[in-house]
Amino acid sequence: MSTRQVGVIGLGAMGLGIAKTLRQRGYEVHVCDIRLEAAQQFAAEGGVAHPHPAAVAAAVPVLVSVVVNAAQTEGVLYGENGAAAAMQPGSSFIMCSTVDPNWSVALEGRLNAAGIHYIDAPISGGAAKAASGQMTVMSSAKPEAYAAAGEVLDAMAGKVYRLGDAAGAGSKVKIINQLLAGVHIAAAAEAMALGLREGVAADALYEVITHSAGNSWMFENRMAHVIAGDYTPLSAVDIFVKDLGLVLDTARASKFPLPLAATAHQMFMQASTAGFAKEDDSAVIKIFPGITLPEKKA
Repeated sequence: MSTRQVGVIGLGAMGLGIAKTLRQRGYEVHVCDIRLEAAQQFAAEGGVAHPHPAAVAAAVPVLVSVVVNAAQTEGVLYGENGAAAAMQPGSSFIMCSTVDPNWSVALEGRLNAAGIHYIDAPISGGAAKAASGQMTVMSSAKPEAYAAAGEVLDAMAGKVYRLGDAAGAGSKVKIINQLLAGVHIAAAAEAMALGLREGVAADALYEVITHSAGNSWMFENRMAHVIAGDYTPLSAVDIFVKDLGLVLDTARASKFPLPLAATAHQMFMQASTAGFAKEDDSAVIKIFPGITLPEKKA
């Protein structure tokens, strides 16, 4: 079986970008997604579509999973037509979801027991960087796993950090990244909401802050969605309900206080229960009363 074959399961914003990057870098890319039309569209552009994870796993030595969470990863591996039973000993599974680090450690043990290499490899950077091959990977794995699949890992991304010689460290660093991302989005929304409440023009506030010391990547990126009045989800509110929940669970286990993360989590929870769960995470700004948000431009 050629090492230039790779599978990607999950063709959302990040997974599709990874699949396209790998194809551009010379791999034969096999894919599947619960949305059959997404896999078929990728196949029409030069990939190979399969109906389920087992079929992908049977065709490739390295399988990249880019689904939302641990539960979906379990489904990819061990659900109906799951990949694990079809993977050959010596093949590799690269897990790109944001998950509980302890769950990732346990998954490494389960896969290793079946002779399958495992790389704990959460990702960051957004859809645009995934599509351009410039995203960041926070990985940890046993040396033999890197030897088997490190080439694919490097081909996926602009920056691959190797953070440890076993699963768990990659997921821990991703959890910390998500703490910062969630707090920054919540703070950006709070600042923009205060400006609107005080009568400052949204575009003027955006222009000033993005050229001042108070700027952050999340303010610049997410408040642009607010200015445009466009809450089409690139990363949804409920993603941060989940991810900040994982942050707090991790800290709670060692009784470590996270007051800012806890507040941000409550803000995303409020936005979710108010009906904005599936909207872009910048929709957390909608929890603030008494403000008039910019409308979507025609």
